[in-house]
Amino acid sequence: MPTFYGTTIQSPMMLGTAQYPSPAILADAFRRSGAGIATVSVRREAGGDRAGQDFWQLIKDLDVAVLPNTAGCHSVREAVTTAQMARELFDTPWIKLEVIGHADTLQPDPFGLVEAAKILTDDGFQVFPYCTEDLVLCDRLLEAGCQVLMPWGAPIGTGLGLNNKYGLRSLRAHYPDVPLVIDAGLGLPSQAAHAMEMGFDAVLLNTAVAKAGDPAAMAEAFGRAVDAGRLAYEADPMTPRDMAAPSTPVLGKAFLA
Repeated sequence: MPTFYGTTIQSPMMLGTAQYPSPAILADAFRRSGAGIATVSVRREAGGDRAGQDFWQLIKDLDVAVLPNTAGCHSVREAVTTAQMARELFDTPWIKLEVIGHADTLQPDPFGLVEAAKILTDDGFQVFPYCTEDLVLCDRLLEAGCQVLMPWGAPIGTGLGLNNKYGLRSLRAHYPDVPLVIDAGLGLPSQAAHAMEMGFDAVLLNTAVAKAGDPAAMAEAFGRAVDAGRLAYEADPMTPRDMAAPSTPVLGKAFLA
């Protein structure tokens, strides 16, 4: 099971809490998926607001670790302020750091991301940065104090899966001891299984479950896929080859004259 900042999580699946048709369906999706972490946007909560308090009680009732995020932040100042609010509200040093740099692709701003990560780690936060698979950027984030990396599979909400498999494999190989989480872009359970087969420690998704025709069933499908992918990785799968190889040996086979 994955370990983040010294805390072991009981499932490699991380699930968002936005866009569900109802609170009951959200709760059922978590139950059936077995997800170990719930990501929560600070904007969903407001001190003294009844709807916000009801939502927070629902999250607590899920009995999973909570990872607040800075979703929708487009500047360092906005992200840092939102993180500080999250720490006070949710009583955790964990923060999923998003600093969006491009409005259409929702690609993170690499310069703002590193700056914000340094500010937050110096302030005692344990940062989970939403980033691309760029090795230079990831080096800078680790130097800033991050102990987890969360590269995207594809742009948020697209369901395109793992767009740059070469880059993601390179990232996994380059940081064998750093927890890596595929964050964003997954649309199908098979894509999540592939990420786990590649050796990633966890996956984070939201839209693919919340916007499915049956969110709870889709959550369960993703949960099973993540477990299968991890088990396959740990089983040390065969290496692909260009030439065919017989599965039945010819040694001892009878030859007819």
